[in-house]
Amino acid sequence: MTYNTEKHHRRSIRLKEYDYTRPGAYFATICTEKRVRLFGNIFNETMQLNRYGNIIQTCWNKLPHNFLSVKLDTFVVMPNHLHGIVIITERDYNDGDGGRGEAFTSPDELPPHSDMVNALPLQSTTQPPHGTKSGSLGAIMQNFKSVSTRKINTMNNTTGDSLWQRNYYDHIIRNERALNIIRRYILYNPLVWAYDMDNPDRHPLSTEKMKCGMKQTCGFTDEELDFIIDYDIKYRMKREMDGKT
Repeated sequence: MTYNTEKHHRRSIRLKEYDYTRPGAYFATICTEKRVRLFGNIFNETMQLNRYGNIIQTCWNKLPHNFLSVKLDTFVVMPNHLHGIVIITERDYNDGDGGRGEAFTSPDELPPHSDMVNALPLQSTTQPPHGTKSGSLGAIMQNFKSVSTRKINTMNNTTGDSLWQRNYYDHIIRNERALNIIRRYILYNPLVWAYDMDNPDRHPLSTEKMKCGMKQTCGFTDEELDFIIDYDIKYRMKREMDGKT
């Protein structure tokens, strides 16, 4: 799991002017180095964590203890990645306007038929080693990756071995409808492992066949599947291809 600077360099495409300390809900995806399956296996459409997977789950659950402004929503540890919703609250947040209207904050603030396409697609984010804003999503991800890597290296009596890819993917959740679709997508992730782009044994499928399989397995509507595929699966696949050029 040695880190190669040239091979693993990724250009950050985070929203340049967006303040990732703003209160709201964020969808984060973190993949292991080279997408190696380290955390367990899918058995009977259920994720079975091994000892490494249990460490990852414990480190994720401890994030609110390390960051008082963080609440955790739905998450899942998969064989080689983690999906999770992180909510940054208004605790100790004081920039004058409270950041309203940016990321999703409360169901009460939404119109009854909020358009889910207001959610932004996942952003491939490469965090620099210094200068990350305190309390930001980047700082939270850095903490999680650092602590979990250290614990697994300690278990293996190794030092300096990379556990995670340098980048991660983040998605600003704009409204309650998008939040609920992403929650279901995360919960059903073990059920759709056969279609998962992070599954090294996945057989190439057309978008229509992927949609058909996910619809039958999870009961997603066509509109929900368009959202999931366009704003997560296709986007992350495109970023990986861009990174190889």
